[in-house]
Amino acid sequence: MPNTESAKKRVRQSVARNARNLWRKRRVKSDTGDFLKAIIAGDAAAAEKEMRKAARTLDKVAATGTLHKNTAARRKSRMAAKLAILKKK
Repeated sequence: MPNTESAKKRVRQSVARNARNLWRKRRVKSDTGDFLKAIIAGDAAAAEKEMRKAARTLDKVAATGTLHKNTAARRKSRMAAKLAILKKK
């Protein structure tokens, strides 16, 4: 248990930050999952719409530092590759 005031404050801040970061990561997973469902269904139009939504969420989350910028870029790249394969068919 923290004893000093500053240590107590750090605990409060870390709890709040952790909750925020988990919320952001859940949003990313949810949006990415919606994209993957559209890919599996074979619906290119829906997949493109969901990719735009997921890419936007990834960019926002990466801007806050919850995810690294390169991680967001890698995930967007992989989604784009899957979408391109779907459109090719």
